Amino acid sequence: MTTLKRAILVVLDGVGAGANPDAHDYGDDGASSLEHCAQAIGGLALPCLGSIGLGNITPIMGTPPTDQARGSYGRMAEAAAGKDSTTGHWEMTGVVLQKPLPTYPHGFPPDIVAAFEQAIGRKVIGNKAASGTEIIKELGEEHVRTSFPILYTSADSVFQLAAHQEVIPLPELYHMCEIARHMLTGDHAVGRVIARPFIGTSGAFKRTEHRRDFSLQPLGTTLLDLLKADGKDVIGLGKIEDLFAGRGLTQSDHTETNSDGMKATLSWLNHDFNGLLFVNLVEFDMLWGHRRDSEGYARALRDIDAWFARVQQAMKPEDAIFFTADHGVDPTYRGTDHTREYVPLLAYGDYIRANVDLGTRSTFADLGQTLAQAFGVGQLAAGTSFARELGLV
Repeated sequence: MTTLKRAILVVLDGVGAGANPDAHDYGDDGASSLEHCAQAIGGLALPCLGSIGLGNITPIMGTPPTDQARGSYGRMAEAAAGKDSTTGHWEMTGVVLQKPLPTYPHGFPPDIVAAFEQAIGRKVIGNKAASGTEIIKELGEEHVRTSFPILYTSADSVFQLAAHQEVIPLPELYHMCEIARHMLTGDHAVGRVIARPFIGTSGAFKRTEHRRDFSLQPLGTTLLDLLKADGKDVIGLGKIEDLFAGRGLTQSDHTETNSDGMKATLSWLNHDFNGLLFVNLVEFDMLWGHRRDSEGYARALRDIDAWFARVQQAMKPEDAIFFTADHGVDPTYRGTDHTREYVPLLAYGDYIRANVDLGTRSTFADLGQTLAQAFGVGQLAAGTSFARELGLV
């Protein structure tokens, strides 16, 4: 039996690989993030990811399939209800939600807003789905004048509260978010309550680095829980800490950009750890997908492809790297929402069998089950392991 010492799990947040079987139920017929992005820009060459099988998963103009893939490849369907980041990340670590986390495209119900206002002793303004940068442009001046916090949401299951740091000090804003977190339970149990502080003057408001997430605890035992209980290192980069409410992690680094996440990954590969390095690269979702910017989306993919060449040089023989996603955000699709898609599945390393077609997996949880078996830490409630196909057992 092969012993896997270190696994790097990279989530390309929002990089879909074709419409999920139930995409029609979500209004996402025909969505295909990678395929349509490549078409929109006239071709997308991703030679490093292509060499391990990316072009075998879904049509990508400029990254053709290969019959000599250096890694194993496939795609995974989302079994859970919903298409947000929290749902996708939980599923890939073994927790499959039967009911989607609530979203509020038309704002939060009046009774929820009224109860929150009473609890914090202030009115709120906004209460709609919006871009965080745009809503402070729109309502920042009114907020400063009235001291009413700005309430807004997004395509994800989030309750976001923006406030100027000189109007509502950080401790008070955080306390308001804690109140919201305690209130939002049952049918209104959103994935995350997020404090969004900003500074500046009218026309030049700017969000600060003092964002804080108050997340829902995963509704079941995750791969992270099993690894940590077994004494393994579990290191989260990017928004992993937020999505799991810090649970199951031994260390975390809240990188904000793809560039910072990629640099941190290379740095961690020079450390001697034993376990999982769980990386979220957020910009496909946060920046390019929702803005329907195919050029930006493609540029980010090219950056990751070049970075992967450096990762391969830093990997040790007992390492394996896995690439996947949590949902799609087709940059050519109508609207600005996430898209219900398959996600890519790539595995590479000295111990990973080359040129293995892992097929279409029925749930993201297959990945978590595979890693649980490869590390020998027990079994998750959902998912079918493909560790044997990879050569890891």
